[in-house]
Amino acid sequence: MKTITFNQKKTSSIALEFDELIPDEIYGWDKSDFDKYMVPIGNSRFPLSDYFDVEVEGEADSPAQVKMVLNGDLGRVKYIGAKMTDGQVIANSSVDLHCGAEMAGGSILVNGDAESYAGREMTGGNLEIIGNVKEFCGASYIGDWRGMTGGIITIHGNAGKQLGECLTGGEIHVKGNCDILAGIHMNKGLIQIDGDVTRWPGGQMQNGDIVINGTLSRFLEGFEQEEVVKNPTIAGKSFSGNYIKFTGDIARNGKGSLYLAAEKNRHLL
Repeated sequence: MKTITFNQKKTSSIALEFDELIPDEIYGWDKSDFDKYMVPIGNSRFPLSDYFDVEVEGEADSPAQVKMVLNGDLGRVKYIGAKMTDGQVIANSSVDLHCGAEMAGGSILVNGDAESYAGREMTGGNLEIIGNVKEFCGASYIGDWRGMTGGIITIHGNAGKQLGECLTGGEIHVKGNCDILAGIHMNKGLIQIDGDVTRWPGGQMQNGDIVINGTLSRFLEGFEQEEVVKNPTIAGKSFSGNYIKFTGDIARNGKGSLYLAAEKNRHLL
């Protein structure tokens, strides 16, 4: 097992880009490799050693044997864990844009908040965010139609707008509240929101499942109520209690399922 620890020396007003510093690429590096590495910042590259002291302990024969630990204020460090396929990344701070973007395997733990596009277009792996996330978590990127297709995103705080936009697989679990348009253009997968949702989940969804355990303040007209389901199993997961099941979005001839906790959403009956 190899542990690579990045201890921040100073911050930058322009974001550092860490997409090259993933277990897949650095599992064979020693300290001298990090001392020579030039990190992208804007349109230029600068010595990583200007910003981080890097400690290397142990050895690794593959990315799976690597644990990266990032310490400091990472609010201007983006693409952490982007496109990684294995290994472990622990960020002990809030992080900038695109954390876990296009991730295919391994795990990322963010001990803070995450900026926009966290976990966008993920195909596998586990992304866990202890704080809040901004908009477009697990979504597609600008100009694309396919968002997250696999893996698991767990958000312990709140989620911003358009969570899981164009979701075509995988699972997103929000333990806090969620802003507007969760699951818009969704085609497959599961979104579970334990807190309250402001309005319009599942807009133009065609398939997949959305489960809301809190209160939904405003509903889309494109969903038809079907039944009240007791202790349902949804996408292989068991849920306790009574849920009002809706199907939609009928504006897209959608067959997606939206489950609302009955006790907190009687105002929608």
